Amino acid sequence: MPRRPQPGARDRILDAAGALFYARGVRAVGMSEVVEAAGCGKNLVYSHFPTKVDLVAAYLERFSARRERATERAVAEETRPAAQVVALVAEVARRVSAPGFRGCALRNHLTEFPNADDAASRVARGYLRDSRARLAALVDGLGVADPAGVTERIWLVLDGFYAGATRSADAAVGRTAVRLVEEIIERATPDLPPTGWSGQS
Repeated sequence: MPRRPQPGARDRILDAAGALFYARGVRAVGMSEVVEAAGCGKNLVYSHFPTKVDLVAAYLERFSARRERATERAVAEETRPAAQVVALVAEVARRVSAPGFRGCALRNHLTEFPNADDAASRVARGYLRDSRARLAALVDGLGVADPAGVTERIWLVLDGFYAGATRSADAAVGRTAVRLVEEIIERATPDLPPTGWSGQS
């Protein structure tokens, strides 16, 4: 007899798969482990996610949606463009220094599968593309002479910060990243008042 749909089953499967993927990487986790961790039948898992790629794509979509909401909240708390840019970086710094941090799931996936062009990899690349576009839009609001260059420098700080934090998630690393971004903005906008963020982080 076909298994009846269970309320919340999809989220339970994603919770179990997400914890495994994030802790160990996608390659190391088999679907049988997901079935066991989710505490449900194999047929139920495959009814929601016909392939492992479908499951990984859904995991990354949920991760990216959570990251986007956190970023939007952080930026919305500030009104000045310069403070919004720094708030975006400070939000990352807080997350990176939290217990259990093992890197950005989207970046981790692209490191595991650098040449893949499946649904999961497209989710990861799309998130990074949209994140960079959001940063570029905030930098445009600064009115600097070289917005592309400023965006590139801040993006490099963020990328380096994510990479370094997987080895050392010390809060001091986050403060350094925030201060570096403040300095980039201050050099690009000498006529504007300092953001004042480094004392808060």
